[in-house]
Amino acid sequence: MMTFEIIETDVLVIGAGGAGCRAAIAASDSNQEITIITKDILGKAHTVMAEGGINAALANLDPDDLCDIHANDTCKAGAYLNNQNLAEILANEAPQRVYDLEYFGAIFSRTPDGLIMQRPFGHQTFRRTCYAGDRSGHEVLATLTEELRRRDINIIDEVFATSLFRDKKRIAGVSVIDIRTGKFQVFRAPAIVMAAGGAGRIYDVTTNAQADVGSGYAMAYKAGVELIDMEQFQFHPTGAAVPPAARGRLVTEGVRGEGGILLNKEGERFMKRYNPRQMELAGRDEVARSLATEIREGRGTENQAVYLDVSFLPAKIIEERLPTMLEDFLDIGIDIRKEPMEVTPTAHHVMGGLRIDSSCGTNLQGLFAAGEVAGGVHGGNRLGGNALAAGQVFGKIAGDSASKYAATAPTPVLNRKIIQEEYSRVMTPLEREEDVIPSKETERLQRTMWEKAGLFRNEQDLNAALKFIKHQQEQIASKLSVRNKTTRYNTEWISALELQDMTLVAEMIVRAALLRKESRGAHYRTDYPNPDNKRWFANIIISQSKGLMALKKTQIIVTKWQPPWVTN
Repeated sequence: MMTFEIIETDVLVIGAGGAGCRAAIAASDSNQEITIITKDILGKAHTVMAEGGINAALANLDPDDLCDIHANDTCKAGAYLNNQNLAEILANEAPQRVYDLEYFGAIFSRTPDGLIMQRPFGHQTFRRTCYAGDRSGHEVLATLTEELRRRDINIIDEVFATSLFRDKKRIAGVSVIDIRTGKFQVFRAPAIVMAAGGAGRIYDVTTNAQADVGSGYAMAYKAGVELIDMEQFQFHPTGAAVPPAARGRLVTEGVRGEGGILLNKEGERFMKRYNPRQMELAGRDEVARSLATEIREGRGTENQAVYLDVSFLPAKIIEERLPTMLEDFLDIGIDIRKEPMEVTPTAHHVMGGLRIDSSCGTNLQGLFAAGEVAGGVHGGNRLGGNALAAGQVFGKIAGDSASKYAATAPTPVLNRKIIQEEYSRVMTPLEREEDVIPSKETERLQRTMWEKAGLFRNEQDLNAALKFIKHQQEQIASKLSVRNKTTRYNTEWISALELQDMTLVAEMIVRAALLRKESRGAHYRTDYPNPDNKRWFANIIISQSKGLMALKKTQIIVTKWQPPWVTN
């Protein structure tokens, strides 16, 4: 028999990374009850792993830098797939959001005159990336979580959100599992901010935290929310190559921003061949493909990597501006003050996500989105430093919009029958006998996505990936089970539910990648290596009700699809 508790709140924020925390802070300026929930312990979100910095046209080092130039850089890097209105909002509001962080207590690196220091990042006209050494994300999140605690905000951690609920054309609530107790609960709220982060864990090699499995995208799709640009997945050029257990761990773009150079095994600075003007500070998509090409063509190291060298820089610069990199590599016996690092491409960031407007609203009334889970800001390729900026800019907008909407919205109606269906779905893996084990299936999905839908793509590989995903979804729907049948702190049970989300997000990426028969931004097709502006200068929209479509003058509708456990 289904038993569950309904928890009432005015504004609910799902996710406590940089965007979610900023949304909750903004919403708390209203006279309403604000609740923020997170799968991790507060302060442990993936934001802490953002190292390089936050973009804002402060013009502290380059007086000619302007917000308009920042917006133009953002759209140019994004292959102009960006929602240009969102790009302008990002650029125009980023400076004030950086000053907000300062006001909340963030400590940034400083110029000799006491101004916030800014470093150059790839594909940007001026030095505009503000930073705190190479621990910028940690500083941002620590600051925001302390500000959260100072305010009258309900903070509930270690809960896993499973599905959104609708009341006709508006949001009604969300179901969660309390990871500590195993209890199934439902939050009812007239306004919800989705800030659940990215999906890097669908790939075998990634910079992302374990929690980044794409649940926000999956929940939104199941609730009929439109998603945009899901084929545009960014692969960071520089992830650690050794030791194997750390393969893919982020090596910040700040290393190249401080002057680091890329070398193949022959000692050649190979970016001269690919982009002699911007060199190592070309766009992330271009640098990642260049690096991967060197490895594929036999000019990589025995660890399937290339070298990233800063040993020619003064030791003091490395110690002061790249302390995390220095410490991390010293732990594995490499002193980057004296010898190069080995780096390799790694899955990093989803440029796509929930399709939002300038208020961070979606096509589902009362549902707002911010941070990596929101799409449209970055287009085909994200500038390094724009992720932290987008989290702060759109986090605040989403929080403001949600609190304003909640002030006049009626209490939503929850459909008990649909909640019963969701309860049955989440309990099913506990009730089956052992058959399909989550950890093994997760590894199979990650390997398939890395090999068939990664940095280089083609029709044959993408079709193979889709075939694998559909077969895996059928297996999951009928056989997925867990060995541990208890509910308290049952991480295997949570992993089983995460796997369902992962396969749905993987299917979105693969289907959109198959549809876009060209190369644009981070999406590179070896069988269609050039852009096709006549047919594909367009966004791809995914929704449960419309299937896949290209957003342009003549919409292309593709057969509707859904995994076996998603009902109409």
